[in-house]
Amino acid sequence: MARRENSSHRRRTPSRVSASRVLVVCCGQTEQAYLDGLKRLSKPVTVKPVVKVGSPAQLVRYAAKMRENDRGGFDEYWCVVDVDDFDIGEAIAEAGATGISLVVSNPCFEVWLILHFADCMASISSPKAAAERLRRHLPCYMKGMLDFALLAERVDKAVERARALGAGNPSSDMWRLVEVVRKH
Repeated sequence: MARRENSSHRRRTPSRVSASRVLVVCCGQTEQAYLDGLKRLSKPVTVKPVVKVGSPAQLVRYAAKMRENDRGGFDEYWCVVDVDDFDIGEAIAEAGATGISLVVSNPCFEVWLILHFADCMASISSPKAAAERLRRHLPCYMKGMLDFALLAERVDKAVERARALGAGNPSSDMWRLVEVVRKH
């Protein structure tokens, strides 16, 4: 007697879409804490923040070197940098030449955090002034320590506000990385 195939016992091909892996080189622990929080919201994307001290151009070169040594572990490579007192033009040129995606916050990453709470149109004179402005919304804010849970529900608003700013002081391209992480 011939064996009948029972369609309910057939092996199915996996339908799981492979997760995207994004490596982000950033310049500080505040950025790392934010990215660690963001990755918890963005499954199945794997976001690995790596803190590296240096100028924005040095961070871009470091990310490019990491990509060269990577054996297929990451799909995208990003750098998150502050303008601070650096000539950001060198980092932009390096990123263009090496194919590293670049997020620039002017004057600093705290601008991105402020945008979670309010519009930020007036120029900010320094990272210290940005931190003081951020403390109006997050009184407990300390550089390097960030509770992402206080920001999670406000990410969409920050993206909207940052997109509206464009380049200059204040500004942040962080919305681009957030959208990449959340699109998967």
